[in-house]
Amino acid sequence: MNETHPTLYPELNEVLQDLVTNIQVILGNNFLGAYLQGSFAVGDFDQHSDVDFIVVMEDDIASEHIPLLQEMHTRIFKLTSPWAQHLEGSYFPKEILRQAPHRDEQVWYLDNGSSVLIRSNHCNTLVVRWVLREHEVILTGPTPKDLIDPVPAEALRREIREVIHDWGRELLSNPQKFNNRFYQSFIVLSYCRMLHDLILGSVTSKRTGAEWAKTNLDPSWKGLIDRTWAARPNPEISIQQPADGEDFQHTLEFVAYVIEESKKFSIS
Repeated sequence: MNETHPTLYPELNEVLQDLVTNIQVILGNNFLGAYLQGSFAVGDFDQHSDVDFIVVMEDDIASEHIPLLQEMHTRIFKLTSPWAQHLEGSYFPKEILRQAPHRDEQVWYLDNGSSVLIRSNHCNTLVVRWVLREHEVILTGPTPKDLIDPVPAEALRREIREVIHDWGRELLSNPQKFNNRFYQSFIVLSYCRMLHDLILGSVTSKRTGAEWAKTNLDPSWKGLIDRTWAARPNPEISIQQPADGEDFQHTLEFVAYVIEESKKFSIS
């Protein structure tokens, strides 16, 4: 892959070129670089993957540029390419990206399936920094290694274990909020990957995590993992459909299982 053809999908590359070119025009001298992260960086992406991007700037977006970016994202969202409806990313001032993430520090963010920028801490994580720096999928701009300091493995592990526990408590205390086919699949695959990444001290793909889990965890989870991987296509439809009752209950049990497994790994 290269800056001209950053992905294997020509149609997606055209959408990304449209996106980045317009962001550069709007931000002007404030623009530093644009990058892919998520599955298009760590691998195992397919036609059902989100397209996760990060824009790095000298400073935060000027107030007069916000409506211009909103208008641009709305226009791109209306393109005929399905990829245009699955862009997800954040705009980082370089100083925020350089420093350790803070939960209460929000940046401008575009959610998957949305055309509206909001303030969010969604991408303000060590995981995102690690993927940007270590996989270097550059749309345009300098190498991320010039923008991001190395992420220590133990710091990455601490963040991953924290997410395993904090998100797990939310899932187990309010499960009906997540009771649809999309989230049921997303939860299982995310917990496979997080436990795998916790052990490795690096970031892998959902498919890699799922295959590792089927081989290394209790064999009783294999059927659930296979069914949830098969449920990935058509997220726009699956998020509107209730999850299979038995599988959803097993998903909650799997979350509790991974939480307990994660406690076995000491982190300095």
